[in-house]
Amino acid sequence: MTKLLTNEIPAGTPRTDAPLLAVTDLSVTFPQRGGPSVQAVRGISYQVHRGEFLGIVGESGSGKSVSSLALMGLLPSSAQVTGSITFGGRSLLDLNDRQLSRIRGQEISMIFQDPLSALTPVYTVGDQIAEALLLHDSALSKRAASARAIELLQIVGIPAPERRARAFPHEFSGGMRQRAMIAMAIANDPLLIIADEPTTALDVTIQAQILEVLEKAKSLTGAAVVLITHDLGVVAGHADRIAVMYAGKLVENGTTDEVFASPHMPYTIGLLRSVPNMQTAGTQRLVPLEGRPPSLTALPRGCPFAARCPIAVAACLDTEPVLLNHAPAAPGTPVAGLGETAHVAACHRAAEIASGALTRPDVFPRPEPLAVEHRDRDRHAHPVLTVTGLVRHFPLTKGGVFSRQIGTVRAVDGVSFTIQPGQTLGLVGESGCGKSTTILEILEMTKPQAGQILIDGQDVATLGRADLLRLRKDVQIVFQDPMAALDPRMPIGDIIAEPLTVHGVKPAARRARVAELLDLVGLDPQMADRYPHEFSGGQRQRVGIARALATNPRLVVLDEPVSALDVSIQAGVINLLEDLKEQLNLSYLFVAHDLAIVRQIADTVAVMYLGRIVEYGPVAEVFANPRHPYTQALISAAPIPDPVIERSRKRVLLEGDLPSPTEQIDGCNFRSRCPLYALLPPQKRALCESIDPLLSRVGTVETACHHVEHSALLTAGV
Repeated sequence: MTKLLTNEIPAGTPRTDAPLLAVTDLSVTFPQRGGPSVQAVRGISYQVHRGEFLGIVGESGSGKSVSSLALMGLLPSSAQVTGSITFGGRSLLDLNDRQLSRIRGQEISMIFQDPLSALTPVYTVGDQIAEALLLHDSALSKRAASARAIELLQIVGIPAPERRARAFPHEFSGGMRQRAMIAMAIANDPLLIIADEPTTALDVTIQAQILEVLEKAKSLTGAAVVLITHDLGVVAGHADRIAVMYAGKLVENGTTDEVFASPHMPYTIGLLRSVPNMQTAGTQRLVPLEGRPPSLTALPRGCPFAARCPIAVAACLDTEPVLLNHAPAAPGTPVAGLGETAHVAACHRAAEIASGALTRPDVFPRPEPLAVEHRDRDRHAHPVLTVTGLVRHFPLTKGGVFSRQIGTVRAVDGVSFTIQPGQTLGLVGESGCGKSTTILEILEMTKPQAGQILIDGQDVATLGRADLLRLRKDVQIVFQDPMAALDPRMPIGDIIAEPLTVHGVKPAARRARVAELLDLVGLDPQMADRYPHEFSGGQRQRVGIARALATNPRLVVLDEPVSALDVSIQAGVINLLEDLKEQLNLSYLFVAHDLAIVRQIADTVAVMYLGRIVEYGPVAEVFANPRHPYTQALISAAPIPDPVIERSRKRVLLEGDLPSPTEQIDGCNFRSRCPLYALLPPQKRALCESIDPLLSRVGTVETACHHVEHSALLTAGV
């Protein structure tokens, strides 16, 4: 048994009186040559005890990551750091780099957001984990370190750890790389683990696995965990306490239950009301947080949130509030006079919120649905899009001039679905399942390898160039990353007008249409001469939507349209898309990995796995009663921003990662990861091993599973 396994802390062990980590009045400033300094972190204070799980949440640029890098001593030399960071009774800011290097990796370890960048590409994963051990234990032999690295890979759930230890980072999937980072982080039994957005780039099923591994690591080592994230659902299910950051400051701090049940800071209220919740999604509008955070080089005199706050008063513009306890039992008590578990907020009106005089709907009212005259759908109208048996395979070759085919990538393998006028289809699944290839095949408008694509009843394979050009006006796309999708050298007016230019619209008509489109997406037409860098992320995505609408399309393909945006901005874009759909009778093909957003906006949903659709039907029915084990796992893995619900949910965890689409799998291609397969008797398993299931209808839902009647075995308690 290894050192790691013998160090397990029994559940319920009381924490020590002294905090493991005490951050007091920490500020980080980055001087700029010829300009004002960037005040990235401004006087934050918090404590973390051994075995405690602290979640730090906030939008991009709020100072979350900079504060964690300050703890590790990893800031650039130009950074000016003041305040104090005490870890285990030692002042970290007083240590030199050599002294800090003895602490980093041994007593404090960090899990970075992008494991591919954090791991060295020229060394095997096992060697890198062994190096972390050898650096802090000179008595350890290389053979023992290698054996321990294999054991650590096994602990974090990597299959065949002996073989995987000899692999390089590029040979690992994203989830496996993050598991390897966790193995490295816990190698020396640290007292504190800092996890900086460890699940942001991962699929929801892999995210659930990583969080499970992180909880296991915390339990085995007894370490405290500081989890930095923008996902309120993640902290709801795992954190003991939550610290909310905005514009470099802590604006609310308390236990997870307190902050979720009774937030006292309007910014926290706005965050919670802007997040789609799978329990309520589709039944009510999201609450957007308008505006953008202030520049950290030109902060306002008063509250930095005042410009975005619906209940701001004169005092908010004049003085910046400090963290106080606004509970009725101890109103206005400063932080210094409180225990570390007290619920504190920095808001001039927090006492009114805490007392109930101001409710959440008073602070951030839910917008009313757009009043649009109801249209009766023509039952005889063609579907906007019909995809039947779509296939797209790519040859896998080896060699240079004399290359030969060694396999086939089955990216899309017989996909069929229909989108009616005014309908939204959500296409969901893990990375690599074929979603992007499917939409590229549709947008390319050429004859597919196999199958058929009908747009408004017209087979794209039979159309000539002129007919295709006319048809392209009816199908447009909104891309995932609005900054990458907009030419930085063109004013947004020209960007929006570009499709009109392609289709021969005259200049005067183009200018009028651009002004109309900007107004339609909620932007001032006077902004037409501005460039993309002058807009926020949400505004840039509105520009992308305006460009997509320029040609009056019937179908808009939305490729992860809000995944690159902060959660507070997502709500406004989703509401806009819903409004435009009603106003213009649009149809959407909505590709996403965020199931709560799909539940919010979609009418029907198609779940893809390894190039095929495994479940397809009305979104309300599929989410309420998922029948395919893969759909059940996806839905159960999606976090819900409610700590009470999160703690009581049963997870259907998938083992391993998505298989390669080059593999030739006999029988059901989900069998290797299927949790239901493991529960079946041998005679029923034989069917899964020999016959590939096809979609079959059960009520209004089509499911590709031989054992739909046994699906309740997995969903009980989900």
